[in-house]
Amino acid sequence: SACPTPPQRAMEGSNAGDGLPQMKYLVVTGGTVSGLGKGTAISSIGVVLRSHGLCVTAIKIDPYLNIDAGTMSPFEHGEVFVLEDGGEVDLDLGNYERFLDLTLTSSHSLTSGKIFEQILKRERTGHYLGKTVQIVPHVTDAIQDWIADVAQKPVDKRGQRPDICLIELGGTVGDIEGAMYLEALQQLMFRVGREHFCMAHVGMVPVMGATGEQKTKPCQHSVKLLREAGLRPDILFCRTEQPLEEATRRKLSVFCQVQPAGIISLHDISNIYRVPLLLAEQEIGVQICRHFGLPNEGFTESALHLPESVMSCLPLEARDVRLADWRFLADRVDMCSDEVVIAIVGKYTGLHDSYISVIKALKHATVEAGLHLSIEWVDSGDLEPNAQLLDARRYDNAWWRLKSAHGVLVPGGFGDRGVEGKVRAANYCRTSNTPFLGISVGLQLAVIEFARAELGWENANSTEFEESTPHPVIVFMPEASATVTGGTMRLGSRATLIADSGTLAYRVYGGRPLVYERHRHRYEVNSQCVAALESRGMVFSGKDDRGQRMEIIEVCHGHPFFFCTQFHPEFQSRPAVPAAPILALVLAAAKRLDRRMQEDGGVLRPGAGFERRV
Repeated sequence: SACPTPPQRAMEGSNAGDGLPQMKYLVVTGGTVSGLGKGTAISSIGVVLRSHGLCVTAIKIDPYLNIDAGTMSPFEHGEVFVLEDGGEVDLDLGNYERFLDLTLTSSHSLTSGKIFEQILKRERTGHYLGKTVQIVPHVTDAIQDWIADVAQKPVDKRGQRPDICLIELGGTVGDIEGAMYLEALQQLMFRVGREHFCMAHVGMVPVMGATGEQKTKPCQHSVKLLREAGLRPDILFCRTEQPLEEATRRKLSVFCQVQPAGIISLHDISNIYRVPLLLAEQEIGVQICRHFGLPNEGFTESALHLPESVMSCLPLEARDVRLADWRFLADRVDMCSDEVVIAIVGKYTGLHDSYISVIKALKHATVEAGLHLSIEWVDSGDLEPNAQLLDARRYDNAWWRLKSAHGVLVPGGFGDRGVEGKVRAANYCRTSNTPFLGISVGLQLAVIEFARAELGWENANSTEFEESTPHPVIVFMPEASATVTGGTMRLGSRATLIADSGTLAYRVYGGRPLVYERHRHRYEVNSQCVAALESRGMVFSGKDDRGQRMEIIEVCHGHPFFFCTQFHPEFQSRPAVPAAPILALVLAAAKRLDRRMQEDGGVLRPGAGFERRV
């Protein structure tokens, strides 16, 4: 790094008299339309700040009345991301964890449902001593206290108290449900002082008409709404197709009262890993350090933690540049040209955000392996026999896309729609030696397929899909609730034991006999059917710490890769260290798995692929 040691933290204030530096808060809001990329912006800001030697944390505020995202439809809100502690949260927290390599908790997701639940419980227990409970001050105080408390929690591998808390307010400025949060944030700014509070706003700058002129009015109006709420942006992120023109920057500076240096161009680029580089080029880290009075503006350290052997291959002058590791990753993404096609067979294929962690994990794996990812989306319902009667062309097209893929992934899901199509996909992959990875329900359906085809149990099924099945190979877990749906599944990080060193699972997980992965399921493999399944060649290579729950299955019989997990490996995938099962799928699909394991010393070492040039 450019400096031998990080600068000492300035002691310009304290938190409740504890003698620690005053927490710094950086809030990001969005205006005009949703989907401008606030999550990517705030994650990229965090990457730049980490490169300045600062420790960051992140909180996502969602103004909806749900307690959490656990009961929300993927079609409505995209993927439900599962945290280490079992919290079911918005997909943006997954983005924070991936970019910043953090381990967040369920309290880092703040919803109106959680706040109102807390307020009402306090009111019922007499906490407010007979006062009239109101939005101001009771709800706004509760929001501020929640933020101040959660901001202190260490969330990175160093176990260090964060220097800066990044806060994303979901929705757009002007939404009715977000008004109380803007009020609470205004009060928080007054409470901690302007020097400890930085306001950033993401606005839209569209190009209209044949002249190609960048229009500032949508951005001006959203800033106006923000100022009406008592908050003035210090930094203005302008989401636009082309780099922000200097004339546009000057105009926004005048009308939005933001310094020209604080107006940041967020234009389209070749890949998402270039966003931190784009922000660093516009000196966003220097501006934030100066705003907060932090002495870190000249300090440089790694923000991605690629293997040292990778960074040592770079020229010395390139290694000392800020975000050299991210530049290496972004350049590698653009250079990968050998294509690998992975078919994702699911029921929510109409909204790709429903599988965003799976997509990101596949991307991490292909970049590490030096491959270019191409995804074929296959709606599992289109693979079923009745689909052929309804629309033969659609049915044939779905099967053509499945069979043309180099590998197949069946991700998690709930409900009986499309399950028979997933069963047929598993059967095709098992019998055609096509690399296959089943996740959560993907494992369960692979077990159902195997029981039907190999054991002759034609009516084998899950009690989730058919309660009266004569061969219930998948059953409801005894501790789960059949009536209360929110937060009642087997959730969060759980141990998986891989006892046999001769299994594929042992090699995929780098020779580790114990791994921790995140779960989200209500059903499991029926332990009474395990012996029968094993007798026909199915291997249950991973089990829970009591040896009662089946966590990993594999089918050998000369198959290059037929591997399923009850857990969700995608939730812990990182750009520098891809999820092992997903990396193995990608390598198997490219016919490189065996060679890679030999090069890695007989087991798979995720991250080692970066040592090999594209």
